[in-house]
Amino acid sequence: MTRDILGDVEKHFWLTRSVARCMDVSLAEAMAEGRLTTNGYAEIVTRCRASGCSDQCEKWLSKQQVKANSAPEFCANGETLNALKT
Repeated sequence: MTRDILGDVEKHFWLTRSVARCMDVSLAEAMAEGRLTTNGYAEIVTRCRASGCSDQCEKWLSKQQVKANSAPEFCANGETLNALKT
């Protein structure tokens, strides 16, 4: 039996969306505006799944009381999410 080394897709889909939302970035709007492709969306979720920082991410998300100016430093999608913010 092959072991899946990626994290749960649903969990990481929501982590990715939640970090973006904390930054006031709508991934759906970015797609509608052509700034993020469907493949690009799938890539950022997959990158999150492979990053191994979900515990750290969940802790960061739990502490967010105001909009974040940027993605957390440990975020595997920080560069992409920060670019979508502008």
